[in-house]
Amino acid sequence: MKDLFYQYIQTLQDTIVAGLESVDGHAKFREDLWQRSEGGGGRTRVIENGAVFEKGGVNISAVHGKLPEAMQKMFNVGEADFFACGLSLVIHPKNPMVPTVHANWRYFEMYDDQGNILQQWFGGGQDLTPYYLFEEDAIHFHQTCKTACDQHNPEFYPKYKKQCDQYFWNAHRHEARGIGGLFFDYCKASETMSMQDWFNFVTEVGDSFLEAYVPIVEKRKHLPYTEAQRNWQEIRRGRYVEFNLVHDKGTLFGLKTNGRIESILMSLPPHVQWVYDHHPEPGSPEEKLIKVLETPINWI
Repeated sequence: MKDLFYQYIQTLQDTIVAGLESVDGHAKFREDLWQRSEGGGGRTRVIENGAVFEKGGVNISAVHGKLPEAMQKMFNVGEADFFACGLSLVIHPKNPMVPTVHANWRYFEMYDDQGNILQQWFGGGQDLTPYYLFEEDAIHFHQTCKTACDQHNPEFYPKYKKQCDQYFWNAHRHEARGIGGLFFDYCKASETMSMQDWFNFVTEVGDSFLEAYVPIVEKRKHLPYTEAQRNWQEIRRGRYVEFNLVHDKGTLFGLKTNGRIESILMSLPPHVQWVYDHHPEPGSPEEKLIKVLETPINWI
């Protein structure tokens, strides 16, 4: 399974990078290959200063070795070997009318002393972080997520949409990071779902990413915007940074397993602001967004 999924994310990285380069029309992704001293490595691809995308990364990694002590405590296990691979992406557009997007699909194995698999699971999801709320974009993104889920189980979309709203919650701000999407984790074999079934589901979601995001970018990338709207985008990006550094499990996993720091922190935007005690004008489009973030919406 680990070989099958790693082959999949290699191909998916190529597909997504090609799709985003086509949308941007100017910038190309730069590639860095890296190795982890404890075992494994990755292929980081970053785009910067494009016509559409100010900064973004589409990264894959496959790491293995002894499970770090911090992760042993997290999983409540003793010493063990592990393997983890995944694709993680974050795209920050230049135009504040175009939303930031994040996605991740991953696979994990843990072994006993004889190398037998003790645990294995899939995780992942995709979510949208707009700076200005276009309800039709939110509906499109969620409908694409639901369509992918419904191919496998009609209960998946409402379940994983709710988990996304709960996970991407900036608790210290009492607001969501964005308008959600899907989030699933610890997807293990059961009486109703084999690991092959989970593979089929996760790859269905991964294959839906460009369909979920690119039409929104194409629709919004040429809209005019003001300096004030750009400032608002940078303030909201500050909240994005706060979530990634304080709450995000993927960021913490990378930091605790001696991951490549440049790849881990590629999710941070290049231009960002923290304005003291900032509040949007009452009745403004900015306030409209905040109200939605304070109370997640069922878009479908």
